[in-house]
Amino acid sequence: MPRKSGTITKRPIPHVKHVVAVASGKGGVGKSTVAANLAVALARQSLEGRNPRVGLLDLDIFGPSVPKLMGLEGLPPPELTKAGAIIPFSNHGLQCMSIGFMVPQTDDTAVVWRGLMVQKAAQQLLFDVDWRGHGGEGHPGLDVLVIDMPPGTGDVQLTLGQLVEVDGAVVVSTPQDVALIDAKKGVAMFRKIDVPIIGLLLNMAHFTCSTCSTPHQIFGPLTSFHQTADALNLKILGELPITPSVSTDGDSGSPTTLRSGASGNIQGVDEVQSVMDRVAKNVLATLSAKDSGGRG
Repeated sequence: MPRKSGTITKRPIPHVKHVVAVASGKGGVGKSTVAANLAVALARQSLEGRNPRVGLLDLDIFGPSVPKLMGLEGLPPPELTKAGAIIPFSNHGLQCMSIGFMVPQTDDTAVVWRGLMVQKAAQQLLFDVDWRGHGGEGHPGLDVLVIDMPPGTGDVQLTLGQLVEVDGAVVVSTPQDVALIDAKKGVAMFRKIDVPIIGLLLNMAHFTCSTCSTPHQIFGPLTSFHQTADALNLKILGELPITPSVSTDGDSGSPTTLRSGASGNIQGVDEVQSVMDRVAKNVLATLSAKDSGGRG
């Protein structure tokens, strides 16, 4: 006789009020960099007269990027609470967790796990982290947890969508059709598992020449991206330029949105910060609408 399978009930992540996933169908579109910069941008907004408490969770089991992007490489394994929960690391005002903190990460090592182990690791990162940090009991936890998803539509995405109450997803793509094809698959997956889409974010939209100040769409025109957003009935959250500083900032462990206001002479930085600020405001508006009984 076949077994009767019960309905899977989604549940909140402990000590987290809102969960926002940053996803893409295609790898290599800059999703992890976007997630890190979005987390910083959210932490700089105003929420009830204060800055939101924000965390960043890296769910890319095979290619974790958060340790590098957040300047948290080479640390010892995370500490545990008395109850056995994992205490996240903190940098740049954000609580951060990644499988990269828990398994050896060198240039020539790789995580080679089958699906079941990947699912168990994802569940541990989702439910066994104490997002109150070292404050523990008495600390209010997070207002928003930004989750950096792996590319594709596999085990980790299904684990998140089936087990966690996700408030919304930001889907990142580049202008090419080959990236948009997979972005559409990602949107379809989220809709199938009842995760609302906050909007689409275009990365690498253009490059502005420093000598002629003319934007060049080096990955092709943006027509297909705009048509895709219209066809999917999704909001375009912003269009990020190709900016050398975004790469160098990520490699140095200090996301571009952390830069001070004195960056007007650095190519593209002000534009990146402005776009990410608008995206963060859109995300918080969506979460506030959901809190008020609206539809995110």
